[in-house]
Amino acid sequence: MQKINVIKTVPFFDWQKTVACENKGFSKCKASNIFRFMFFNYKKIVFSFSLILIFNLSNIGAANAYPIFAQQNYSNPREANGRIVCANCHLAQKPVEIEVPQSVLPDTVFEAVVKIPYDQQVKQVLGNGKKGALNVGAVLILPDGFSVAPPERISEEMKTKVGNLYFQPYTPDKQNILVIGPIPGKQNSEIVFPILSPDPSKNKAISYLKYPVYLGANRGRGQIYPDGSKSNNMVYNASTGGKITQIEPSGKKGGFNITIETSTGDQVIDKIPPGPELIVNLGQTIQADQPLTNNPNVGGFGQKDSEIVLQNPARVQGLIVFFGFVIIAQVFLVLKKKQFEKVQLAEMNF
Repeated sequence: MQKINVIKTVPFFDWQKTVACENKGFSKCKASNIFRFMFFNYKKIVFSFSLILIFNLSNIGAANAYPIFAQQNYSNPREANGRIVCANCHLAQKPVEIEVPQSVLPDTVFEAVVKIPYDQQVKQVLGNGKKGALNVGAVLILPDGFSVAPPERISEEMKTKVGNLYFQPYTPDKQNILVIGPIPGKQNSEIVFPILSPDPSKNKAISYLKYPVYLGANRGRGQIYPDGSKSNNMVYNASTGGKITQIEPSGKKGGFNITIETSTGDQVIDKIPPGPELIVNLGQTIQADQPLTNNPNVGGFGQKDSEIVLQNPARVQGLIVFFGFVIIAQVFLVLKKKQFEKVQLAEMNF
């Protein structure tokens, strides 16, 4: 009589099946059924893992999106003194550029070009202490009534310049303030904003005037978090003066614990996160607020102001008509002069 091993219920992703395996051990039969399930349900498995991956990536993007910090903590990104709030976390100053038309007509789409220059060969310190490429971000404060252009109003040529970038309003009630980032800096050191101008004939609160435009843009991570704590992308100073008696690693991910013995014999431990490099040695005597590390920051924040005129079409048409009359008058003056010269020449011949 042959011996048959009956395998009990084998659960796998809500899959249960009782299998009788002839002349096979339990482990071999279980593995065989698992592989059989994966073969016939590979589409479901791939789809499940894809959802998990997309969910995790979306959470990571939101957590690392530094415009979120400003949106959550400030109702207006531009303070009363004119400084954009991004400068509170990004302490280093770097240049930025913005190009907008001198004037635009109402209800038209135009480009606002933002340039964030930096050396694309440099690497920044990431949150885990490793080196990586820099990201960029920007906030563009437009006059009231201006907003990002809807996709159906953007030309194919402008769509090519804009690329796959996504611009969002600062808040639902501030459609004229646009933010973007963080996005990879190597591919986006020049950002094209598609802007739609307002129409005063439809919105009586808008007038044909000259308006200011404010830009704030940064490259790289910040040095201060909104709660006031330091990031690992800045220099760390000694909390007290004394002699360094011990330097030991703080963990597997990096970082150091520096023990400083004060003149009174007290021992103070300064914790250095992974990323900054130590510039002090064991046994060295240091002063309070003396740098213990280098400054790993290679990025920075910059502001730039510009102006744009919302032009009345009637003024343009009137100017064209005026220039037309001027040209016609000039032509008649020239013809009259030629006629007068002919009359003078005829009188001289007689």
